[in-house]
Amino acid sequence: MTRLTSLDRSVVGRVSIVTGAASGMGRATAHLFADEGAKVAVVDLGSDRVEAVVSEIERTHGSGRARGFALDVTDRGALASMVDSVLADWGRIDCLVNNAGVSMVSSLLQDDDSFGEAWRRTLDVNLSAYVHLARLVVPVMKESGFGRIVNVASTESIVATGGLAAYSASKAGVTGLTRSMAVELGRFGITVNCVCPGPINTGMTSGIPGEAKDVYAKRKVPLRRYGEPEEVAQMTFGLCLPAASFTNGATLVVDGGMTIRHT
Repeated sequence: MTRLTSLDRSVVGRVSIVTGAASGMGRATAHLFADEGAKVAVVDLGSDRVEAVVSEIERTHGSGRARGFALDVTDRGALASMVDSVLADWGRIDCLVNNAGVSMVSSLLQDDDSFGEAWRRTLDVNLSAYVHLARLVVPVMKESGFGRIVNVASTESIVATGGLAAYSASKAGVTGLTRSMAVELGRFGITVNCVCPGPINTGMTSGIPGEAKDVYAKRKVPLRRYGEPEEVAQMTFGLCLPAASFTNGATLVVDGGMTIRHT
């Protein structure tokens, strides 16, 4: 049947890098790219965790569809080696999902040493690593005339929880970084967008008792539940489609309506 539309929604044969891909939203994103035909570089801490995701993908889609890289995203040398390996194996990089993140207590009332360590580590992982990895892949994307970069922030960039100063600041920084990157890189055919997840069932929220989650969701979220990792992954993936060619510099909230609720 003849198509009535012209824009391409396929990622078959394309190559994506997903950080923080061993669990939660990152794992769901890596799986979704693989399910839709892309090759995926799975990047996270811990070789066992990374290889588990690679094995899941390859059991379903065959060998050669995923590669694992166990590294700390704050290690710029390790990031550069990973990018070189991806290019050596697959010859291209089409999509980058900056998803790796940490959340550490960072209250203005705590002692200087613990606050300083939480502040440095959180901004290094949640913000600086994003721009360093983007700078490594942008030359490849410029050469091909195509690129999709999605930075994962949080609704903590819009609203805030006390005692998480570093996390809130880093996620607000991600939204600003996204806009700056989008303005600078758009002329090369590279789009840069940001996703802000709200309350999602991930490892970061696993320590919250189920009853407390239910109470919170019914009080704050119009959909009256926590979201699932794949629900965020679907938004991230959509922004990476070739057809998402005129969406640039956007911040898209995936929170079940939490941040728009007045009471």
